[in-house]
Amino acid sequence: MNNELDIEFSEAFEKISCLKEAVAPDIMLKFYAYYKQAYYGSTFSFNNELDVRNAFKANAWMQLKDMSSQEAKKEYIKLAKIVLNNKINKK
Repeated sequence: MNNELDIEFSEAFEKISCLKEAVAPDIMLKFYAYYKQAYYGSTFSFNNELDVRNAFKANAWMQLKDMSSQEAKKEYIKLAKIVLNNKINKK
């Protein structure tokens, strides 16, 4: 059963995923890290590809190691609102 936070998180994820405009790479890393922390917690798992992009993603996620799933969802939603509001205001 989805609670209000889960519903709001899913809606924010959908809106960010459907954006046509590019989002800055550092912001996308934050989205990635909050999403991973929300769903996987501090159970880090990475593929064996050693490239710069995956290293940045791993680092962003590991920085959230003590954050709860609920807090990660709240932070994702907060960041999504900022990004979406900025996209609307630029039009």
